Amino acid sequence: MALIQLIYVSSAAREMDEGDLHRMLESAVRHNETNNVTGMLLFASGNFLQVLEGEDAAVDEAMSRIQADPRHHGIILVSREEITGRDFGAWSMGFRGVRASDAEAWPGYAPYFESGFNASLIGAKPGLALDLLKTFAKSNS
Repeated sequence: MALIQLIYVSSAAREMDEGDLHRMLESAVRHNETNNVTGMLLFASGNFLQVLEGEDAAVDEAMSRIQADPRHHGIILVSREEITGRDFGAWSMGFRGVRASDAEAWPGYAPYFESGFNASLIGAKPGLALDLLKTFAKSNS
C-alpha cells in the first residue's frame, strides 16, 4: 500500500481552551496509534494546520473522522501526496500551540500564522505548509 502525506487547514467551530485541545489530541493519538498514522497538529488563533502520514486507507479514515468532527469546520485540503518515508514518524500526533511570540522567532513564517492559518496563502506557496509543520515540530522536540 502507498504511504500518503495529507495536509489540511481547518477552523475550530468554537473557542477552544487547553482542556479541549488536550482531549482532541488524546483522541487523535489513540486512533492514530491503532492505525499507524503519524503527524503533527498546529493550532493558532482558532485555526488548525495538520499533517497526517500513513497508508492511504488509514489516512483517508483519519480524515473522514476529522471531517465528521463537530469541532472542525471549513476544512481545506492543502496537499495529499504519495511519500517514500515519514517526516513525522516520531509522533502518533505531535502538537504545538503557535503563539504571537513565535512571530519574533520565525518572522518569515509569521504572516501565515499570526491571524490563524490561511489556506489560500499557505496553498499558494508549494511546500510552505510542510516547512511550517517541520519547523514547529523541531522546536517541539
